[in-house]
Amino acid sequence: MKIAVVILNWNGEALLERFLPSVTENSQGADIYVVDNASSDGSVDFLKQNYPSIGIVQNTSNGGFAKGYNDGLKNIETDIYCLLNSDVEVTLNWLEPIKKAFQDIPEASIIQPKILDLKQKDHFEYAGAAGGFIDKLGYPFCRGRIFQTIEKDEGQYNDIKEVFWATGACMFIKSEVFKTLEGFDEDYFAHQEEIDLCWRAKNAGHKVYYVGTSEVYHLGGSTLSNMNPKKTYLNFRNSLYSITKNLPRKRAFTIILLRLLLDGIAALRFVLQFRFNHCFAILRAHLSFYVKFRGMYRKREKANFILKYYTTTSIVWSYFVNQIRNFNILVKD
Repeated sequence: MKIAVVILNWNGEALLERFLPSVTENSQGADIYVVDNASSDGSVDFLKQNYPSIGIVQNTSNGGFAKGYNDGLKNIETDIYCLLNSDVEVTLNWLEPIKKAFQDIPEASIIQPKILDLKQKDHFEYAGAAGGFIDKLGYPFCRGRIFQTIEKDEGQYNDIKEVFWATGACMFIKSEVFKTLEGFDEDYFAHQEEIDLCWRAKNAGHKVYYVGTSEVYHLGGSTLSNMNPKKTYLNFRNSLYSITKNLPRKRAFTIILLRLLLDGIAALRFVLQFRFNHCFAILRAHLSFYVKFRGMYRKREKANFILKYYTTTSIVWSYFVNQIRNFNILVKD
């Protein structure tokens, strides 16, 4: 099983200098590549001078996460792509549990490891934690992270479990599956494109797994922090994109109408918190979605839609009304 660890970079020389040593030291048997999104800093020169064994793919423009990986991966031949953020520190033998999972679970097409917080290593990290899920209305959450509540890692998710989506911070995907799905949807630019990819994969009969015996540490917020209005804009808009593309028509339209109401409540909450930029970001997200709705609708999958895509009816209600902040309380196996 051939694995290529592929790091997407844009003006991240400092991150490469800080995090590449852990990747090169702990990824024996894997090929390592950096896909550069037309950086204007010294990233490429740094790689050539200090890491001559690392493959470099230079894209001609910064197309964001989605287009950046789509363009770069066309130049890399392997069995498994590991899409790794440039601000991730990997651990000793982190690849071995992933390889074993792919061998032991033939139906697994996408896998993510445990994502811990580099700044607080005994806690899960916001982007991915212990595997992703969505509720009936399309709002994403994770084992180990619901909205802004982050769980401490006490071994509660040291398992191997099927999940709904894997984080783009560290995602392993069979190259043939990535190609068959035609990669990420480039209209997303960044954020939640991995949820869409996993949803399309599940609609096509593939499975997504979390492997808690492999650990990495994610710095997070290196491109956009959770407090950035642009991230709010992309997350709200792209979530609506995924609903439009991946659900039966009647259900998709119903949920979009409900989301109009709930996203409006979220915007009002930002107003009450005097975070007006985030309120405007939600408004912009909906306006952009409605402008691009026709194009998104044309992308709807021709495969059978999976109807049980959600783990809970409303994570918003569970979290804000019922005060449920822990995944194992929310979802009992």
